[in-house]
Amino acid sequence: MAKNLVIVESPAKVKTIKKFLGSNYQVAASNGHVRDFPKSQFGIDVENDFEPKYITIRGKGELLAELRKEAKKADKIFLATDPDREGEAISWHLQQALKENPSKMHRITFNEITKTAVKDSLKHARDIDMNLVDAQQTRRMLDRMVGYSISPLLWAKVKRGLSAGRVQSVALRIICDREEEINSFIPEEYWTLEGSFLAEGEKKPLKARFYGKNGKKTEIHSKQEMQEILDQLSVCPCEVTEVKSGERTRNAPLPFTTSTLQQEASKVLNFSTQKTMRIAQQLYEGIEVKGSGSVGLISYLRTDSTRISEEADRLAREYVGREYGDTYVSKAEKAQKNGQKIQDAHEAIRPTDIERTPVLMKDSLSRDQFRLYQLIWKRFTASRMASARYETTSVHISMGEYIFTVAASRLVFDGFMSVYMSEEDKIKDNVISAKLSEGMQLSMQELTPEQHFTQPPAHYTEASLVKTMEELGIGRPSTYAPTISTIISRRYISKEQKNLYVTELGEIVNKIMKQSFPSIVDVNFTATMEGLLDCVEAGTVQWKTVVRNFYPDLKKSVDEAESQLEKVEVGDEKTDVVCENCGRHMVIKYGPHGRFLACPGFPDCRNTMPYYEKTGVTCPKCGGDVVIRQTKKGRRFYGCVNADCDFMSWQKPAGKSCPRCGSFMVEKGNRIVCSEKTCGYSEKSGESGE
Repeated sequence: MAKNLVIVESPAKVKTIKKFLGSNYQVAASNGHVRDFPKSQFGIDVENDFEPKYITIRGKGELLAELRKEAKKADKIFLATDPDREGEAISWHLQQALKENPSKMHRITFNEITKTAVKDSLKHARDIDMNLVDAQQTRRMLDRMVGYSISPLLWAKVKRGLSAGRVQSVALRIICDREEEINSFIPEEYWTLEGSFLAEGEKKPLKARFYGKNGKKTEIHSKQEMQEILDQLSVCPCEVTEVKSGERTRNAPLPFTTSTLQQEASKVLNFSTQKTMRIAQQLYEGIEVKGSGSVGLISYLRTDSTRISEEADRLAREYVGREYGDTYVSKAEKAQKNGQKIQDAHEAIRPTDIERTPVLMKDSLSRDQFRLYQLIWKRFTASRMASARYETTSVHISMGEYIFTVAASRLVFDGFMSVYMSEEDKIKDNVISAKLSEGMQLSMQELTPEQHFTQPPAHYTEASLVKTMEELGIGRPSTYAPTISTIISRRYISKEQKNLYVTELGEIVNKIMKQSFPSIVDVNFTATMEGLLDCVEAGTVQWKTVVRNFYPDLKKSVDEAESQLEKVEVGDEKTDVVCENCGRHMVIKYGPHGRFLACPGFPDCRNTMPYYEKTGVTCPKCGGDVVIRQTKKGRRFYGCVNADCDFMSWQKPAGKSCPRCGSFMVEKGNRIVCSEKTCGYSEKSGESGE
């Protein structure tokens, strides 16, 4: 009987796949990559046309020896790593490292770890796709070039602990640019007006919003403008001038891609991108299900396609028809059309068997596994269901030249919403209880004006950063989570609750990258590189062409930056703070977490202290110095140097009080504004008075 060896990446898959295959199949795991660039060297021979140098990863020698031993005994070797670029590259590295006859080595892929998919893949074994391998190899080399060329310069600039990456530097810049937007944002005043109207014979008043004048939308910018409108409205009769009825539909959502799963899991389950991918990996590789053994519950989790296989689509529609009725089955297939290349060999993320409902799986899953599986199952099921339908009513109420409007909707068919509802779907419908008709007279009960101020853009969350990166074409499904976790772990950004904030360290790195390596942190340049990698995968561009064009420009930038960085190298700046141990003037040092004070007498004197940069502004509470401080996670704020004073501000205090309300004022761009949000006073820097 022939002996076959199947090699997968993860030991967790071994158990799941082994039960699908007969006794003449041996299943082993490579535990990820077996070869990589050497850590202590550049690993790319620039002089020899950019030939990569790969070595066995430290600690993998024994495992590789065992795999070689099994490979020698096998008649056929099936390389069954993940169905993407990285999986293809791992298979290629295994092929090189096992040193077996290439004719007995075959590549198989499956989008889900089920008996049908695994057995079918063996019937469609193929050679390794070198275009996929080259695309992954190119990405790895570009990242290596950036990291090994720029990181030493950052180390020299800020002394220690810094590093750069091709995609992470762009992600950092995106967050820094948003932070600058927020810090320079000047709130603008605006007003809204709500009217309360009563129809004859009705007890419950109708609430309507002010729209405008003479059919045109009118913005109200000040209390004075509002008062003028209120004065005119006080003598106007109220009449219903338009009542429109209609219907609107809300289409079922598309099934999850990697990006949308990360976004929704963050919003609904409060999962980080890293946690989402870790749990999804467990669901994909196999879970011990009572009575069935190890079962892969979801399809492959790294995808940007929303395509669904014909069989999965058919089974889902049959399930919906049986459980909910034929009216709930979608009449059209959901498909995503966009200009971006998608990995259409993949499917969207879906349950491998729709009959394995979350309720049936609950006892076999941990709490977090259950919550994520339920989210995936509900989203996929909903994607095969009919649209929800609403009855809508729109009413215009005229008061002289002015118009108030109110819109209402009533759900008449829940469709997909019987299974899956987003946060906006959960908002209760606005219902008009009164029977209104055109020409009907109403009595005005009350007018309620309200002052507002425009809000700055929101801080990025992991979910919104992933969405932005996807929209800009930065990175790919497999890179979002590691990119974000890297810039958090290096303390370039801090995560507080869900929001991402730039740390002092992140600001320093971003400033250097923008000054010395503008193309590396340019969003369009990085998106273009992603497009070139797609071309390598498609076989329309040679991988060495990409590397040959990239490296000389990078080398030139590094050489130029090297001379500039030497001129601006951060030295040990002396301060007027005296060391309490030896009397020397302490100096400013840079560590992995930012600046601190250290005694220059090291190693004889090892005294260190926190460093607080003075702003030249006195504290509005106690008169002490306002200094720049940091939260525990590295986010910068302004606080009082006195430990017993609780003054703090996220923006730099301007050193003067608001002439309108007396609160302290802060700097925002070229203006200073009142820190009291309900005041709204602002002036240009250097001005005074209202």
